[in-house]
Amino acid sequence: MFVEENHFYFMKDSYFRDFPEAGLMPNKIIVNNAVHDRPAYFALRDSTDPEILWFIPISSKISKYKRIAEEKKRKFGRCDTIVFGDILGHECAFLIQNMCPITSRYIENEYMDHNHYPVRIPYRLEKTLSKKVRRILLLEGQGKRITFSNVMKIKHDMLERAKTGKAPSA
Repeated sequence: MFVEENHFYFMKDSYFRDFPEAGLMPNKIIVNNAVHDRPAYFALRDSTDPEILWFIPISSKISKYKRIAEEKKRKFGRCDTIVFGDILGHECAFLIQNMCPITSRYIENEYMDHNHYPVRIPYRLEKTLSKKVRRILLLEGQGKRITFSNVMKIKHDMLERAKTGKAPSA
């Protein structure tokens, strides 16, 4: 599957089996007795390895994440781990704090609008997300834990898995 940066995708269940330490939100929810893909992830390409994409989950729980973002701003003077923006006319929270590395092997399908076009966001929001993700990854690379899971270890394990075709030894 060809994967484009700055588009939205859904993960395969195999990612959750292969990388349980990622601590991600459940992959599927049931609405009116039907299974729906959730959550959608915004994709950014890794600056050092083009095989890797960084998937940022989105959430519609705006009031919850606004409270968390305000608390972080009070405590640290800024919040780079949660960004708010509109998707298809609805405000959503982009949860950089929950981002994870992924390869195309683990991507189920692309998030499309009701006219079957890829869901997109404004350019300014793309740039804001990219800047904050790059900053967080720089800090993570320096050994500072900002995200909930150890994204650098997952990235390393994912690259090892891609090279050898199997899970790295513990």
